[in-house]
Amino acid sequence: MKLLMLGDVVGSPGRRIIKENLRQIREQLQVGAVIANCENAAGGSGLTAALAEEFVGCGIDAITLGDHTWGQKEFASQIDSLSRVVRPGNMPEGCPGKGWRIVTLPTWSFVFANVQGRVFMHDVDCPFRAMERMLSEMPRNLPVFVDFHAEATSEKISFARYFDGKVTAVVGTHTHVQTSDATILPGGTAFLTDLGMTGPYVSSIGRDLKPVTRKFLTGMPSRFEVATGPATIEGAVIEFDPSTRKASDIGLFRYREPL
Repeated sequence: MKLLMLGDVVGSPGRRIIKENLRQIREQLQVGAVIANCENAAGGSGLTAALAEEFVGCGIDAITLGDHTWGQKEFASQIDSLSRVVRPGNMPEGCPGKGWRIVTLPTWSFVFANVQGRVFMHDVDCPFRAMERMLSEMPRNLPVFVDFHAEATSEKISFARYFDGKVTAVVGTHTHVQTSDATILPGGTAFLTDLGMTGPYVSSIGRDLKPVTRKFLTGMPSRFEVATGPATIEGAVIEFDPSTRKASDIGLFRYREPL
């Protein structure tokens, strides 16, 4: 069985390239499901219920989020109704939404989960303890795919090693830069430090280059709009055995529109 996990979908360019290409990509890769991080989908910050439903209609089976979960003010009242969406499970108690859910497809089922790092990020509870708690709540007979939304590579690597053999895959999101360290850990967990980005690639991690560069040059505050132009889809294909819940292969994926 194969599953595709996609890096952060950024703004309208990310939504467009998903809408235009994901169905064909699914067929070409022969994947059984797609999980995508969509925390930057709505204008570059957050998600809405309407966009979540649109993504499911485009072929995304499960949606993860991150530190921009509440970027759209109406989303807090919508998230509990979205069965295909999770937010970081280590957000403080009392936040709406869930950190893990089960997706049931016609021929198989899987668990997808989301946690957020603490290094160089907003304050959240311990991701390690939160993941342990969530694992104790999950059924033990289903593969588990974890999106660790974090900045520091050291935190991502340590987290994946800690949960090696307990989940099918741990992949990182948030930096929007795809890494080259895809591997199967000794316990059978697939790992990649960061999936990359689904959005405009002539940019600074999805944002228009001019205001970002101006900020670096002058230190003056500026509004960082989502860039326009050709887009990319980045992620990883994970091959696994549903009966053992162990991964056997993980490979980088990139589809890029021409300039």
